[in-house]
Amino acid sequence: MNEAERLLTTPAEWDLPPERHRHFKDVLMQRIDHDNSRTRQPSARRRFARPAVLVPLVSAALAGALLVTLTPDGHTPEAPPAAGAAGASRTLDRIATAAMASDAIRVRDDQFVYVRSLERSNTGSFTGPVRLGALHTEERWTAQDPGPLRVTGWLRSSGKDAIMPGQLIPIESAEPVPAGVAHPTYRWLASLPTDPDALLSRLYKEARPVEGESRDQAVFSLIGDLIGGAVMPPANAAAFYRAAAKLPGVREIPDAVDAAGRHGIAITLDDTGFATRDEWIFDKETLTLLGSRFYVTDPDRGITTETLSGTSAVMRTAVVDGKGEVPARAVSR
Repeated sequence: MNEAERLLTTPAEWDLPPERHRHFKDVLMQRIDHDNSRTRQPSARRRFARPAVLVPLVSAALAGALLVTLTPDGHTPEAPPAAGAAGASRTLDRIATAAMASDAIRVRDDQFVYVRSLERSNTGSFTGPVRLGALHTEERWTAQDPGPLRVTGWLRSSGKDAIMPGQLIPIESAEPVPAGVAHPTYRWLASLPTDPDALLSRLYKEARPVEGESRDQAVFSLIGDLIGGAVMPPANAAAFYRAAAKLPGVREIPDAVDAAGRHGIAITLDDTGFATRDEWIFDKETLTLLGSRFYVTDPDRGITTETLSGTSAVMRTAVVDGKGEVPARAVSR
């Protein structure tokens, strides 16, 4: 049994729900080694804190990571010139307009949202340098039952460097989780405000920054989590993008590459006081979400240059009737 599988079978307490931990397996695992006593109530997906069931946490980390061309030493090359806040605001408005024009998809409470993605994640030591593993496939089935539920979904990975390949793994919590940021169902997402200012106010209340993280960064990460793994009405999707445009520090990166090698426009938020940075990647023409990238800087681990720590590409999204069911046709994203 390797280290990742051993951790997957070790019970713990959820500090933050699985969605909040998705891209932050590396820093999370480092904190696990040093802090076995801190606990928090669930809030929104991922980051440094310790989870209660490492199965959903680690798998979620694989499901929301990111890609870029690497230099031979494993670090990312210099980032392309930023288009600035004004460019990001315009691009997010265009993305919102495209989302608003997409077809509405109805999802019943007894169904599951299915997402298949390509992933690369850190396979290096949890306390050492980043070593990106092989590209592998991740499938996720998110239950739409508003609950509260102890098992909010299921995961299955396949390919080299996948964790517990081929096994259908429950995403479960120590306590029942109602619909909300920790369990974002279609019905709950549809209930959120579609006015960007009202939505942003709600997200500031829902997001819980962890140590060293600004409130703006926590909200940016929460938005990324919700748009990347859920199906929602077009008006709600558009509101998320317009709310993101109002965050200070958002900027556009003119060219970014997802885990499938697809080039697109990236949106990120600069927060130089924090150890991690996310990018959301969109198709340059259709403006649909392609995937994401995740970077880490951690001098304590010898990572002094911003380094790619994960990459993801969303390949299929659909609504299915049961866990483990693979859709015949994908829902347009």
